[in-house]
Amino acid sequence: MSSAGAANPRRAQIIGVAADLFDRNGYHETSMQAIADRTGIRKASLYHYFRSKDELLVELHGTLMTVVIDRHLDRLGAGRLGPRDELRAMMRDVIGLMDSHPGHLRIFFESYRELPPDARTSVAAQRSRYRQLVADVIAAGNEAGEFGDVDPGMTSLAVLSLMNWTYQWFSRGGPLSTDEVADHFWSMLLNGIGTSSAAPGPPPSAR
Repeated sequence: MSSAGAANPRRAQIIGVAADLFDRNGYHETSMQAIADRTGIRKASLYHYFRSKDELLVELHGTLMTVVIDRHLDRLGAGRLGPRDELRAMMRDVIGLMDSHPGHLRIFFESYRELPPDARTSVAAQRSRYRQLVADVIAAGNEAGEFGDVDPGMTSLAVLSLMNWTYQWFSRGGPLSTDEVADHFWSMLLNGIGTSSAAPGPPPSAR
């Protein structure tokens, strides 16, 4: 996972420009020349920062994973939140990327197969690590009695599915903020959508 983009303002600018162009025009349709032109630098200067479009894509993926993992680990280190509030914070982290890193999420989820094989393996490991961090919070909530007796692995997949799909429909400047969307999903997960008078019956028998 690289944090070079965050440490170097020009690299961060290039990543942001590339993410926007990839999002608007598609990864394959975006050239290094187009990225250089939008950034306002010569193409030769662009290659000083990134040797290829693939390298830009790898950096983009690593940037997002670094953001959400580091924020979570910082909160755990501070030890101020219980599992319920930590899950809410994680959901705000991921959905909030649509504000802090516009354009990145579509590329993150839709360009995975475009990554070079070694980078794909690394990104897959990062994604698995974050999924485990979500599962760990759910397991901690089980133990603390803050959640029902749910399977942490399955529930983490449900949480991630809610968060990850949001980029498909969320509109920046729309009626809801990213925090409000995250809080709605969080509340729905904790409270469900049924009423106490409509408790579900047993599942139908498999035929």
